[in-house]
Parts: sequence; structure tokens; C-alpha cells
Amino acid sequence: MARAIWTGTLTFGLVSVPVGLYSATEDKTVHFNQVQQGTGDRVRNRRVNERTGEEVEYRDIVKGYDLGSDQFVVVTPEELDSLAPEKSSTIDVSDFVDLDDIDPIYFQRTYYLAPQGQQARRAYALLKKVMAETKKVGVASFVMRNKEYLAAVRPGEDVLVLETMFFADEVRDPREEIEGIPIEGEFTKRELDTAKLLVESMTAQWEPKSYHDSYRQRVEELIDRKRNGEQIVLEPAPKKPAKVSDLADALQRSLEAARGRTRSAPAPQVSEPADVADMTKAELYELASELDVAGRSKMSRRQLEEAVREASGSTRRRAS
Repeated sequence: MARAIWTGTLTFGLVSVPVGLYSATEDKTVHFNQVQQGTGDRVRNRRVNERTGEEVEYRDIVKGYDLGSDQFVVVTPEELDSLAPEKSSTIDVSDFVDLDDIDPIYFQRTYYLAPQGQQARRAYALLKKVMAETKKVGVASFVMRNKEYLAAVRPGEDVLVLETMFFADEVRDPREEIEGIPIEGEFTKRELDTAKLLVESMTAQWEPKSYHDSYRQRVEELIDRKRNGEQIVLEPAPKKPAKVSDLADALQRSLEAARGRTRSAPAPQVSEPADVADMTKAELYELASELDVAGRSKMSRRQLEEAVREASGSTRRRAS
């Protein structure tokens, strides 16, 4: 079982709930060490004086704020410690807001909040239930590892979830960073209708396990192959698809690709549907539209397949 990385008390009003903070995510990126070619010897970084080229002991290194033109303000650890936020063991909820009011750009990192001790469970469960029913999120602040955090506490499926957040002045204004913002344009009815059809045909239920880090998988496979002594032959990069300059044409081609057929291919017949097990989700969705299957836009591929089978069977029974 995982151990809490921080323990303290979640407070809202006069109610206090002992809680523990647990990491909700983990980095599975394949990491590499630096080694010398041909020897396999590790290569390590050294702290070197930029002017003299001599190595500097860690104890002789202090923090310096760059003023520009090689000018620095030196700040000692003791001076920084005197300014550090007071150590606290509380997550103080100051406000409750609607989750939809918080732009996801403010979310930084996700943690789980779990009750600590049997006596904390009732108050914890009450807070989680009320927040879920009112669809509210608690905005809080707390200190962890000498750093003050802004946080959002929200009800998850099984536990309370804490999202550390960026402060307002840490989020860049796109108008100041990107030239030509905001971007606007005028579109024909055909472009709008085709774009909406494309989005609808690609709409799916959110299923996290459907998405994988394919690059990481390929890197792990490469490492395994090289570990087993296999000679690696690099394949040429795939050709880039030709650009389509006309927006309406690009949308139409995308829609046809999503439906899994060319313009000339006939649409599936309702009376004699193709083997639905071999159909793409886009094809299933189109057939479900022809069969007038209710709720089809929110169905997964498996649900579409089952609904199409059932609707097709009902159609054939009525026809007979």
C-alpha cells in the first residue's frame, strides 16, 4: 500500500477532518542515463565555476538572482528560511465554487485525499457526498515542503481529489503571448455542417484505458530487442499525407475517412446490414443513425454494436 506524502487536517468552517495526501499519478516515461559511447561508463555532471573552470564544492554554492549583465543578488539559505511560509498541517477550504467555473489550465498536479483514522470517516464521507450533490469544489490553501499551494478539492468516484493549482499570475495571457489573438473567421453553411458531422461521427464515451503511450511501448520494445542482441534496422520515415488546401474538401475527406468508406462506396443497407463485428465505430454510428437508435452519440463502440444488432433484428421482424 502507498504511504501518505503529507498528513494533516482538512478544514471547512469549524469542521476538521484528518486526512492524508497520496500521489494520484506516476510518470512512466522511459528514462536514460548518460554513458560514454563504446565504454558504457556513466557520465556525470559536475558543478564548475564558469570563469575558472574549477569544480566547486556543494557547501560553497549559494543562490543568486540574475539581474542581467552578469549581476547577481546573492540570497542565503537562512534568509530564505526566514521568509518561508509557516509550517502548517491544515488544508483550509476558504470557498466553494462550481467546478465548471475553473479553467483546467489552472490545474497542476493531482493527489488523492483519504481520511486518517476511523473517527474521520463520517465527516469525510459527509463532505464528499455534499460536494457531489451540490456539484461544488472547495478552494483551499496549504503548505507542503516549505511551499504554499493553492488547491481545489473535489469529489472523485471513490475519494476526495486534490488538485494543486497555478496562481493567477502564473497563467500566461494568450493575447500577450501569441500574435493575432483572438482568431476569428467566416464559414459557409457547408463547412459548418460538415465539421459538425465530422465531430459527431468521431464522438465517443471517455474510456481512459482506450488510450496508450505508443511511443513508450515502442521504446520499451526497442530496449528489449537490443538487450536480446537483435540487430536493429531503421525503417524510413513514413511519407507525410498530402496537404488539402480547401477547407470544405478537407472536412469532407475527413468525414469519409471517419466513416470508413470512400465517396463511391454504398451506404450500409438497413435491411441487410454488414457483419457489425467487422465495422468501424463510424460505420456503426452511421448505421445506428439510419436505424434511429436513441442515445447513439453517447455510446461506445461495443454499445453501438449491440444496439445495431438489436435494432436490425427488430426491423427484420417487423418486415416479416
